[in-house]
Amino acid sequence: MHTKLLGRESHVVDAQVLERAVDRLREARVALPTFGQLANPGLVPPSVRETLAGVGADAADPLNLFRVHWYNAANRVDVVDVPDHLVLPRELTGVDARIVVALGDRFPLIRAHKVLAAYGCLAPRLVSGQFDPTRQRAVWPSTGNYCRGGVAISRLLGCRGVAVLPEGMSRERFDWLAQWVADPGDIVRTPGTESNVKEIYDRCKELSTDPDNVILNQFAEFGNYLVHYLATGAALERVFESLREQEPRLELRAFVSATGSAGTIAAGDFLKERFGSLIVACEALECPTLLYNGFGSHNIQGIGDKHVPLIHNVMNTDVALAVSDRATDRLGVLFGTEVGRSHLSRRGVTDGVIEGLPSLGLSSICNVLGAVKTAKYYGLGPGDVVVTIATDGAALYDSEREIALSRYFPDGFDELAAAEVFGEHLLGTTTDHFLELGRVERERIFNLGYFTWVEQQGVSVEDFQARRDPGFWAGVREVVPAWDDLIGDVNARTGVLEAL
Repeated sequence: MHTKLLGRESHVVDAQVLERAVDRLREARVALPTFGQLANPGLVPPSVRETLAGVGADAADPLNLFRVHWYNAANRVDVVDVPDHLVLPRELTGVDARIVVALGDRFPLIRAHKVLAAYGCLAPRLVSGQFDPTRQRAVWPSTGNYCRGGVAISRLLGCRGVAVLPEGMSRERFDWLAQWVADPGDIVRTPGTESNVKEIYDRCKELSTDPDNVILNQFAEFGNYLVHYLATGAALERVFESLREQEPRLELRAFVSATGSAGTIAAGDFLKERFGSLIVACEALECPTLLYNGFGSHNIQGIGDKHVPLIHNVMNTDVALAVSDRATDRLGVLFGTEVGRSHLSRRGVTDGVIEGLPSLGLSSICNVLGAVKTAKYYGLGPGDVVVTIATDGAALYDSEREIALSRYFPDGFDELAAAEVFGEHLLGTTTDHFLELGRVERERIFNLGYFTWVEQQGVSVEDFQARRDPGFWAGVREVVPAWDDLIGDVNARTGVLEAL
């Protein structure tokens, strides 16, 4: 793998491929949003917004590309001034600090924020002449939501998407994919579950022997990093500023994100630059790769592990912590049942917060617990804010909740069980498995990535090492204006945007 394959080109690589892409986009009536418009949907042309109002959020309509942002209302049709979020109170978290959670189930098509990453990876390839939608297939390696986002984006762009994911992921993911792929063979199941990322890589290596398969590896595509740095970072900034408008003395102390593909955690780089906030990387205790160079399997679906993503700016990360899937599975039951919600209500959690709990899937609960651990470790108070992300909602995990009920509560989930779950996993959240990262710890985590990217995936040592330097990441970000110019050029050539 050479640098040119990491999705960073800012010029047209193949004019003939680009010409075919323009023809296909014109034929499919596709206009492309810029990265700037995904960060600030107020920049979307009024003609697009007016036409989009008549399009359903789950429709396979190319106009839904302009909804791939954080500013969708709860109905996923209207646009809001401040991204939808929950402010979790002490009655729920047991800490005085504000735990603020941006809600990813407002995104179109898949009700998860990974559709943003998918667009961020494919669009630059398309407008730079590196992907031919008339013959090539976009292959999306994932543990669930990214491949769903990729299949959706592929369909909207008039090309074919292939989902590669572990066979043990939630049934709801496969049900969705079955409705969206062009052919059942475009769902490629690999062995294992959430922790089996290498098995996904191995299958993608086989698929890559066909030149018509283009692997869009979210763990290595800098479009994933950049779209989250810009769009997710700016969205969280807007959320925090809206809170500070009401209480000017609030301070943004930390951003918490499960590492996953290391796309979302890029928002931490954005926030640290503006507010000096800590970047906290969260992972599963059953597979504590960053924390302990550990391995194992777990059920916090959507966070990936057993390797360090190439696009993770490790040297800028301040904390590594771990959360057990016992906690996320059991809290999924507490949040997702009438018994559990009634218990929370009796503890003083407001109806508004309880009504928002269906927006928290398993990895979202993991992020919340990581935020609570962070607040406890640093002794944060009422004037402190910790922000995090709800990557998807509970609707993707109904089948997993049933499994958790039978596993943990074979005699039924009653009031006593609800109290035990609340006490153990919320009020009883501890600060163990929490590591502040100094230079030595950062170097150790950074070096761990060598074995995946240099030895297994063929990244040059020079490209791998360059990522130690903060200047590398600043340089990566400089490509975004060029991408937006390329997107503008393609839109001008298709004429679709002007016709709206």
